[in-house]
Amino acid sequence: MKVALLHALPLDERMWESQLDALSAAGHEPAAPRLYELGSSMDEWARAILDRVEGRFAAVGASMGGYVALAIARRAPERLAGLVLVGSRAEADAPERRPTRERWLQAVAADGAEGLWREMHQTVFPGLRGQTLERVRAMALGQDPEGLAQAITAIRDRDDAQNVVASLACPLLVAAGDGDPLVSPEVARRLAASAAEGRAEIFEGAGHLPSVEQPDRFERLLLDFLAPLS
Repeated sequence: MKVALLHALPLDERMWESQLDALSAAGHEPAAPRLYELGSSMDEWARAILDRVEGRFAAVGASMGGYVALAIARRAPERLAGLVLVGSRAEADAPERRPTRERWLQAVAADGAEGLWREMHQTVFPGLRGQTLERVRAMALGQDPEGLAQAITAIRDRDDAQNVVASLACPLLVAAGDGDPLVSPEVARRLAASAAEGRAEIFEGAGHLPSVEQPDRFERLLLDFLAPLS
């Protein structure tokens, strides 16, 4: 099975290193593109992924990557064999989130990747510790400010995708940490229940990045999800 792994803000494709190895070892064909280099909107990213990955595939998106996966599902539902959303949701950005996005944009304009990391560390990734924190921080600080600003704008301006989830013709897996400050277990379960064939998996002790924080468990879950689709 071809699998597109779509990364979160402010990270890049390196967040999927463990999953790339696990998927390849299991006989799948994973790809993890750097989204910042493929455009500046959800639709542009979705179009680029559809051009790069031939035939049917499973899309696995973490946070921002989940919004891209939903844009793929809107544009070409027949191409998706399965959809996995990790710490992601289907709603458009709520009006009360706009000041946060504007603060992030101002932080990037003033201090680049370091400014955005300061904004996101305690609000989006408060539970990260030790080597995981250092790995995520290093990835975040290595990003180009222009790409980060474009990504924040794309997140802010994304379309609502609740109707996309309701009309999915492929299985949906929603993974969320019980300590995620952005996607609660209730939101994850509600999202899964809105699909014809949806399932939610809650990671106890994880935050916004369960695939990074608990990679072994996430990989077992992902491989089990993909097995009947191959």
